[in-house]
Amino acid sequence: MLHTVLRRRALGESVERIELDLIIPVGKRKGRSSVAGICRALAEHEKAQACPEAVEAAQADFTALRRRSATTPTSA
Repeated sequence: MLHTVLRRRALGESVERIELDLIIPVGKRKGRSSVAGICRALAEHEKAQACPEAVEAAQADFTALRRRSATTPTSA
């Protein structure tokens, strides 16, 4: 979905126009779309493009936490 939004924004289309054609395929909002959701996705993409090293560090931290929690036995 993000790829479609980015491509159409590059062609000069408004978010409101793009939103009319997008439908969320899965999850809680399945079958709907929102301008706010598109704007959030664009903002997240911009952040990732502006600070790629921060995104990589966050992903590495998250992966390490998941590995640690997967190997730590849970108490009953």
